[in-house]
Amino acid sequence: MIVREATENDLPQMLEIYNEIIVNTTAVFHYEAHSAETRRDWFNLKKEQGFPVFVADDNGTIAGFSSIGPFRPWPAYKYTVENSVYVAVPYRGKGVSKLLMQPLIDSARNLDMHAIIAVIEAENEASIKLHEKFGFVNVGQFPQVGYKFGKWLDLAFLQLTLDTPENPNDNY
Repeated sequence: MIVREATENDLPQMLEIYNEIIVNTTAVFHYEAHSAETRRDWFNLKKEQGFPVFVADDNGTIAGFSSIGPFRPWPAYKYTVENSVYVAVPYRGKGVSKLLMQPLIDSARNLDMHAIIAVIEAENEASIKLHEKFGFVNVGQFPQVGYKFGKWLDLAFLQLTLDTPENPNDNY
């Protein structure tokens, strides 16, 4: 299995992974599956913003994907990104998410980011433990901010603080 930058050809498999997560888990707070157009727009926006999208490629089968993107839209957050990691059902628990995390961290450093925020449904222990293995620390929890599958959901916020940028500025 290799981790590489995603291409448009990967979008159908990425959409399948994402939609399965929407329909069957609380990892994503959407109710309805996304369309191919929605996923393509998301991908194009990542590219326009200069943020990477990675896939774990198992001989042509996309086992998972990951990305970083803006945390909040205001200028003072320009050194902070939010990360996302999604894994296909047959590959869960097999180390795919670990393969997808390091490239995100390296990319954030290369982009002169200072903080990576992970927003995780608080009962998703596997995702929380994954992030902690990479140095993320829990910085807070928002109780009952989501509602899905007939229950209130809490969000845990984890943060990895990087040693970049070397010379930050507040020019916008």
